[in-house]
This record gives sequence, structure tokens and C-alpha cells, in this order.
Amino acid sequence: MVSTPALIGVDWGSTSLRAWLIGFDGALLDEAGAGQGASTIKGHAAFVAALDQVAGAWRASHPQLPLLACGMVGSAHGWLDVPYARCPAGTAALAAGLRRPDDGPYIVPGVLFDDASLPPDVMRGEETQIVGALHLQPSLRAASCVVLPGTHSKWTHVNEERIVRFATHMTGELYAVLRQHSVLGRLMPADAPADPEAFVRGVDAARDHGELGLPHQIFAARTLGITHKLPEAALADYLSGLLIGHELRAGLQWRVLAGLGAAPLALVGAPPLCARYQVALQRFGRPADLVLDNTAPHGLLALARAAGLLPLETP
Repeated sequence: MVSTPALIGVDWGSTSLRAWLIGFDGALLDEAGAGQGASTIKGHAAFVAALDQVAGAWRASHPQLPLLACGMVGSAHGWLDVPYARCPAGTAALAAGLRRPDDGPYIVPGVLFDDASLPPDVMRGEETQIVGALHLQPSLRAASCVVLPGTHSKWTHVNEERIVRFATHMTGELYAVLRQHSVLGRLMPADAPADPEAFVRGVDAARDHGELGLPHQIFAARTLGITHKLPEAALADYLSGLLIGHELRAGLQWRVLAGLGAAPLALVGAPPLCARYQVALQRFGRPADLVLDNTAPHGLLALARAAGLLPLETP
């Protein structure tokens, strides 16, 4: 039985956007994408044109469908600066914070964590994935640690279906900067094949000797090559493992301090990246309890229902 279209959903990041025609049961009936990220275009007309490129045909065929977007499209550099929802924030608070530019989609607010004791932290887009994960996996709703690997990885404490606190690690961006714009990258071939053993070696270095400090340890991504203790083709994976290992070292400690020692740990994100995090977590003796692919479409559907844009039940 073919699902009935219910929603046009968009995940609009800094460098690209993805759009889905979503059924009432959460099925993806069609999808499209473009490289026109929220930080690459300016002005109302440019955003309207980019949206029409990926979703114009669906809007013409289904003019009654609500349109909902998440991500950096709601930032100060996006289409409309949508105020953050403050922690603790759940589905109801996010749905209440939706804002809409003329001719545009309803935009999901990001989330702000600011308890005055530490520097504030923010997310845009990940909150929608977390809502989707909670919708799909009831075991995460009472208490859980939801980890979203990526350019800016998020370690999130969920309690009673709300985002209570979270910590961002710039792991992916730091890897890109070090590889492309530092002395470390000079030894790293651009087309080197994957080296799982080098990745594990980097993870283990962070696990076993992280007290030496990341600024010191990352220099090994150069010295191991210079001294021929690792082939140059392995250095990029060693660096990746080292950075992810330091993230896990800090994140797992944060998880315990947050009182989540017995709560499920879930990975949410692209399968190849989640696979790397699974390997790293196993080296720390704490494998993930759940691994979920992109949950943003389910999150957008749940938020549309909570905002009254769709009926609560499938018609």
C-alpha cells in the first residue's frame, strides 16, 4: 500500500540542503538535494529559488502540504533568524518556536544550552534528528545519551523526552582544518585508501595516553610519518582515530557525570561515520546500544503534528 504524502521536509545545512516528500507513516516517497547551503546564498529571492529547485514540483503537485525545514536556514546567516528554544526543550517547545518567512517553510528553532556555569552551546538541525530518534525508539525517551557524529558532533542528554543539556565537539571540522591547512596534511596523500588499523591505533593513543594532551598528540600524525613508523597513506586515518578518540574520552566521562551511566547510548547519523564511532566506542569498552540512520524526516513529521500542521493520527 502506497503511503499518502503528508509533508515536505527540508534539512537545510550550511553547505547543502536535502528535501523529502514524506508520507503520513514516515515513508520517504521522494527526495532531492542541492549544493545551495544556507551560508552560500543571500537574500529572500535566492532562498525562494533554492527551495523551488528541490521542492517546486512537489509543491505544485501537492499545494496543500505543509512545508517544514530545520538546520542553519534558521540561523542569523540563513533565511530567517529563528530564536533558539532553551534547554530543557522537547517536541512541544520546538513546535511552539516555529517561524515562517514569506513564501517559505516553517523553520524549526535550534536549541540553546546556557546554565551560566559553562560557556553556552547551540545546535541547529540536530534537535530535529533527536526528536525523530525519540519518535522511532521509545527506549530513548525516559533517559538516554544521544550522540550525533559530524562536523560538529553533539553529545546530548535526554530526560523525559526533552533535551536537557548537550556538548559540541568540533571533531569533523578540526580534522578537515588540520588535514588541509596545517603541516600535518603535507604527508597525507589525497587518494589514500582506508586504513582501519591506523584508525584504531589513533583511537587507542587517545584512550591510553590522552593525558598527554591533544595538541601534543596530534603532532604524531607527522612524526610517525617522518620516522616511517606509519606509512604516509595511513596518517589521515590515524589522525581521524586520534580526534574521535579524544572526543569519546571526554564524551564518555561527561556521560557518567551527567548521571547517564546506565542509560542507553545511541548513535544517530550517516552510516559510514557511525560505523567509525562504533569501532571507537568498542575500543573504549562501551559499544553503542542503538545506531540510527538519518532521523530528520521522522523528526520533521513529529514536529509538524505537534504544531497542528498535520493531524495527530494517519488519516
